[in-house]
Amino acid sequence: MDSILQLFENTAVRFPENTVVSGEGGAYTYRELSEEAKKIGSAISRRGWFRSPAAVFLPKSFACIASMLGILYSGNYYTVLDTDSPASRVQNILDVLEPAVIITSSEYAAALPETGAAVLLTEELQEEPVDEDRLRKVRSRMTDADLMYALFTSGSTGRPKGALLTHRAVYAYMQWVHETFSFDEKTVFGSQTPLYFSMSVTDLFGALTGGGTYVILEKKAFSFPLMLLEQLNRYRVNTLYWVPSALGILCGWDAFVYAKPEYVTRIFFAGESMPVKYLNYWRKHLPDVSYYNLFGPTETTDICLWYSVDREFGEDEAIPAGIPCTNCDSFVLTEDGRRAETGESGELYVRGSFLASGYLKEPEKTAAAFVQNPLQQDYPETVYRTGDLMRVGEDGNLHYLGRKDHQIKHMGYRIEPGEIERAAMSVPGINMCAVIYDARQDTIILVYQGDAEEKEADTVIRTLVPEYMVPGRYEKMAVLPLNANGKTDRKELKKLFVQ
Repeated sequence: MDSILQLFENTAVRFPENTVVSGEGGAYTYRELSEEAKKIGSAISRRGWFRSPAAVFLPKSFACIASMLGILYSGNYYTVLDTDSPASRVQNILDVLEPAVIITSSEYAAALPETGAAVLLTEELQEEPVDEDRLRKVRSRMTDADLMYALFTSGSTGRPKGALLTHRAVYAYMQWVHETFSFDEKTVFGSQTPLYFSMSVTDLFGALTGGGTYVILEKKAFSFPLMLLEQLNRYRVNTLYWVPSALGILCGWDAFVYAKPEYVTRIFFAGESMPVKYLNYWRKHLPDVSYYNLFGPTETTDICLWYSVDREFGEDEAIPAGIPCTNCDSFVLTEDGRRAETGESGELYVRGSFLASGYLKEPEKTAAAFVQNPLQQDYPETVYRTGDLMRVGEDGNLHYLGRKDHQIKHMGYRIEPGEIERAAMSVPGINMCAVIYDARQDTIILVYQGDAEEKEADTVIRTLVPEYMVPGRYEKMAVLPLNANGKTDRKELKKLFVQ
C-alpha cells in the first residue's frame, strides 16, 4: 500500500542517524523514532485492536509523535487530544470518538476523563518488544483507503466534529508538498502549530517523509519574541509554517530591530488571512526569504490552494489564496450554480485525492458538505463544499473574501468582515484586529490592539470602505485573545463585547 509509513520507512533507511525531532525535550534520530513507533505498534496489535480509533493524550513531544506513528503501525487511526483543553472538551471528543485505547504518560493519566478505553502508558510501552512479523501481517491487511486520523474541529452545535482523513489523502498531499517545495534532509522546520491542528500535517510529515528535522519550539517562546528568535537561531531553523497571528507577534514588538532569524529561507503561512502589514515587515527585514500563502480547510488534509508571493502589496490589499494544488482541483460556484468567471464571486468547491472521507458519526453533516459535483451529473463524483467565499481574479488566482457563515447583514448589505479588517490593518498603530457583529444592536464592532486612537482609526477606515461598512464601535485591547491554534479567538471576543 502507498502510505505515510512507507514514506517514513524509506526516509529512516536513508537517514537513520539524522535528527528527526529536536527541542527542549532532547534530540532524537530517525532510527530511534522508528524503533519507538514499532514498539508501540506491536504492543497495540498484540492486544487485538485493528482499524479502531485510538487517542493520544500527550503534549507536543517526541513521545506524542512516536505514539501517532505507532498507532498507524498497528493498523488503527489516531486522534491527538489537547492536554491543555478543558476536561469537558476532551470528554466531548472522547464521547464521539469512543477510542479503543488511549496512549498517555503517568504524568497526564490523572487528567484523563473517565472512559471505557484501555489506557497504555508511554513508560511501559518503551519496554515492549518489537514484533516485525506481526507488523508485516498488519500491513498486509491495510489499504490506502483505511483511516489515518480523525481531527476534531469545533462544531456549530458545540459538539466537536471529527474530520476523517485516509492514508491515501495524506499520501497524495505529501506527494504534492515534496514535488512543489522539495523538502529534504536539510530542511529544518520550526514548528508552531499543535499536533491536533491540520496545519501540523505539512511540517511534521513534510519532515518525516523528506529526511528533515522537526523542531518543537517552546509554547511560551511565542509570548517572548527574543526568546523565540534565540530558539530559531539555536536550532538553525530554515523553514517556518505558522499562522499569521504568530508571525505578527514579532512585528508587534518590532523584534527584528534587536535580532533576526539567521537561517530562515522559506516562510509559509495559513489558517487565517495574512495582514499585509505583517508580510511587509518580514519582507523588509528578510528580503531574500521566499514567502507562500497556503489555503485550505481540515477537510482537504491541509491545503487546496497556494500562492507564492511574487510582488509588493499595499496594506489595504489582500494576498491571493492562489491556484489549486496538483490532484486537488478547486472551482467557484455562483449563487445561481454557475462556474464563476473572471471577476465573479461564489463558494469554493474542492475535488480530488486530498479530500476527507467525511465526519465521524455525522451522516447528515457529511451529506451536506460532501456532495455530488453540481457541474456534472453523469457519474458519482464527490466534491467538498468549503463554505469559503472566493473571487476569481484576473491574475488567475482565487481571492479569499471570507466565510459564508461569517457574513454580516447590515443595513441591507452583505458584508465580509475581512474587508473591514484589511482596511483597519492599514491604520498606523493597529497591530492586530478582528471584526465582530452585535446583531441585537445592529452594530459592527472593530476590536484592535495597538496605540491608534479611535478617531484616527475611524478617519482612515472611512477612506477605504463604504459608509455602511464603517464600524459603529471601536474597542481597544492590550492583547487580542488567541485560541489553542494560535488564531484570533472570535468566540471570546463576542463574549466580551456582544451582550
